[in-house]
Amino acid sequence: MNGTLNKVMLIGHLGDEVKMHYFEGGNSIGRFPLATNETYTNKDGDRVTSTEWHNIVVRNKLAEICEKYLTKGDKIYCEGRIKSRQWTGEDGQTRYTTEIHVRDLTFLTNKKESENQGASSVTPQSQKKATKPIDPPVDNPEDDLPF
Repeated sequence: MNGTLNKVMLIGHLGDEVKMHYFEGGNSIGRFPLATNETYTNKDGDRVTSTEWHNIVVRNKLAEICEKYLTKGDKIYCEGRIKSRQWTGEDGQTRYTTEIHVRDLTFLTNKKESENQGASSVTPQSQKKATKPIDPPVDNPEDDLPF
């Protein structure tokens, strides 16, 4: 294979509110941490949950949408690419960071929905759909269709 691929897909919860920065010319950038969890059983039989934090970067219109609709604790799905960068801090030290530059984002649940879902699995009356029982298929020998 001659090509390369830099693609990241994450489902996680926002660790903080979206922090926006605006630039001349109308461009903007939004940053927020995203937590993903992995749960496993160790050799002693104990359940262990490990949290990985990702630095998410969104730009322009997507950043504005995130700022408007996302809050800490919301669950999202995002796709993007990994980008590493470095800079010199105020103390003269070289700093490094790895970020996920997101191009696609889907809102899955907000924090309130997640809390309500965990507390009760009862569907509100307004969301219930009326269903009609389905009659089982009847064999009809006169039906000569091959499918």
